[in-house]
Amino acid sequence: MTADSMRALAAPRRLAAVLVVLALFLGLLALTFTLVRDRAVRDLGQRLEVTARTRVQALESVLAKQRAVAVVLSDDSLMREALAGPAAGTAARASHKLERLSEATDSAVIYLLDRDGLAIAASNWNEEASFVGSNYGFRDYFSQALLRGEATQFALGTVSKRPGLYLSHDVAVAGRPRGVIVVKVEFDRTEANWSQAGERIFVTDAAGQVILSSTPALRFGPLPASGPGEVAAALPVPGADWRLVIRAPAAEATAAAALATGTVGFLLSLALSGGVWAARARTRAARRAEAERRYRADLERAVDERTRDLTAEMRERRAAEQRLAQLQGEMVQANKLATLGQITAGVAHEVNTPLATIRLLAENGRQMLPEGAAPDVAGNLDQILRMSDRIAQITTELRGFARKATGELGPVALKEALDAALLLVASRRRAEGIRMVLPQIPPGLTVRAERVRLEQILVNLIQNAQEALSGRPDAELRIELHEQPDRVRLSIRDNGPGLAPGIAATLFTPFATSKPRGLGLGLVISREIARDFGGELTAAPSEPGQGASFHLDLPRLP
Repeated sequence: MTADSMRALAAPRRLAAVLVVLALFLGLLALTFTLVRDRAVRDLGQRLEVTARTRVQALESVLAKQRAVAVVLSDDSLMREALAGPAAGTAARASHKLERLSEATDSAVIYLLDRDGLAIAASNWNEEASFVGSNYGFRDYFSQALLRGEATQFALGTVSKRPGLYLSHDVAVAGRPRGVIVVKVEFDRTEANWSQAGERIFVTDAAGQVILSSTPALRFGPLPASGPGEVAAALPVPGADWRLVIRAPAAEATAAAALATGTVGFLLSLALSGGVWAARARTRAARRAEAERRYRADLERAVDERTRDLTAEMRERRAAEQRLAQLQGEMVQANKLATLGQITAGVAHEVNTPLATIRLLAENGRQMLPEGAAPDVAGNLDQILRMSDRIAQITTELRGFARKATGELGPVALKEALDAALLLVASRRRAEGIRMVLPQIPPGLTVRAERVRLEQILVNLIQNAQEALSGRPDAELRIELHEQPDRVRLSIRDNGPGLAPGIAATLFTPFATSKPRGLGLGLVISREIARDFGGELTAAPSEPGQGASFHLDLPRLP
């Protein structure tokens, strides 16, 4: 058999082999794309379910709080008096009370309707669009509340033209319904927050009509159909005949699948190219012995160079992996701190709901006291009201402390920041019986800082001092002010056991702490914040048993 005939027979074989390899190559790419995309879509669906659950819990909390307001007001003596007869000033006092409750509970408007549906008191009594004097007898929430005791309706306001949820409850006088109390809740801020997310969010009623949406223009229409490639999750909203639907495009999953497919294709191409190159090299080596020798010499040099490159790449990869592990650890700690701030804001927010009810019941109890009642009862109710106001002040400061810093520096009143920090840690100071010595800070003294982060530094320093004074009978915490033309120094001193030499050496080292449950980040973060302000946080040299002293230097502003 001649060489030409052998080559003629080998050509179809090579073509068949190429076709088989090409089919396997394309099949592997298609399988990779499908598997990666399906996995990414499942992950996206799980994330959407978690997000939907969070949104539903927020809506459920708002509905429960506003229903509690309507129920409590339905049994309020002042509301009953306003409905019982035209006593002088009763309706006006009811309006003032509804105004206070509307501000405390974040309701859009609260109003009282008589038996005919006429509004006789409203929280917006002093506004141009006041509901007082308007008749709402045609509203379903009015007729249904008289018929069934309570009702819920989502509709547009006839005066404000703003959509909202109306929660109503009948008000009984002498065992008979004499009127209806109505609480309107608006969800503009909720929808604004939804619109900033990457998902499309809808809330539908029992008829499938959209009542809330991240796109307000879709309200009061049917639920739009899912777009091509969208992933969706849906959950019912407890306490209402609503359903929350959240959708997100699957473009992210498609992009991940395309990237994985491209990577596999690139690696396979490299492998195929290497095989072709090796086959050609062997062919050239068989044909020419001298060329094979030169080729082997060149290949050895190329291997040496590639080995050196791979060794360098491996070193760089190990270093990158070490940096990644360190960054992941730091991100875990930062996430813990962020979660603590969210929990603080959430607890402060949730305290306000029962607090508003406690204050309302205390006010009702004080108004229902008969003349000549024991002065101790009235005094106890006044004490409850004062303590409610104090708790409200504390929760307000907690929400401000947990609020995300803006990063913008400007003038901050030093006295206000210190007073807010002291209020946040006051409970432990009183429990430990710590004596506090404070400086006289001029109200007009301002420093270059940011309010939230400055309070964070002060709370950290005062809290550390209070922990060091735990259990001491003569505990004293002293804060001193030193003013200079361009600087202000606050010194926080305690008469505790002081800083041990081993602790003082690592005081500002991340994750170094002597506390059993400490993170070792408080002073590190506080120093970085102070430096960001253009100031400094330092610890004065301390001997054991002489107490600890920290100095916070800040730029002074005129």
